[in-house]
Amino acid sequence: MCSKKSPNILETDNLTIGYRSKKKETVIASGIDLKLKKGKFIALLGRNGIGKSTLLRSISKVQKPLSGTISIDGRNIEQYSHQELATKLSVVLTERLPLSQLTVLELVALGRQPYTNWIDKLSSEHLKKILWAIEQTEISHLKDKRFYELSDGQLQRVLIARALAQDTEIIILDEPTAHLDIHHTFKVFSLLQKLVETTNKTIIISTHEVNLAIQLADELILLTKDQLYQGSAKELIERNAFNSLFPIELISFNKTLEQFVIRKK
Repeated sequence: MCSKKSPNILETDNLTIGYRSKKKETVIASGIDLKLKKGKFIALLGRNGIGKSTLLRSISKVQKPLSGTISIDGRNIEQYSHQELATKLSVVLTERLPLSQLTVLELVALGRQPYTNWIDKLSSEHLKKILWAIEQTEISHLKDKRFYELSDGQLQRVLIARALAQDTEIIILDEPTAHLDIHHTFKVFSLLQKLVETTNKTIIISTHEVNLAIQLADELILLTKDQLYQGSAKELIERNAFNSLFPIELISFNKTLEQFVIRKK
């Protein structure tokens, strides 16, 4: 009798994340047990320096964890080659792109690299995926522009399109709205929510936009100094998880409004 496949697309077991140097290990967070289901919009929350970026880099194999295991589709990520993993998981990190003459179309086309390598020409099937990703992210009018001509909001959509063109089950974005105003921040959140609904991909983002994440994400992961919380916004509100996120003398969580508000003196 065959075993039933796990409904979780990504799992961590007793994960410890941090940094190694020749002389010591620096632990950022430990005891991380996550079970993430397919087709969810997941927001990773926490204070500055708590380990959000380190966690995302660890689960995407950009950075090696100190201990514990990470599995995608029930398989330890250490068993994936980098090329194999690139067909399962795509990553948009916060690093700025190096200057080049690439157009938007060419930048999005880089998402097909795991399937083509550098020298192969794009087939009609590859081109179809690229144009689909451009259409889904509503940047068709930008496709012939050089990427350095784009605003921060436009560039973020292009990077999301590149990840879409890569056609992975999981898309990870580290602070995708860090340089955006409130209008473009909301547009990016709405786009990601729509993509999860239309493509059934799992999208994981780290963000400081806590109120937006509470409203729009299917599930939240909250890293605090003492504990990790995972669940829907409603579940985390019921557990009073948000009470420890910010200094209570400055900002408090209003359960009725389901958002953070500034404390009045």
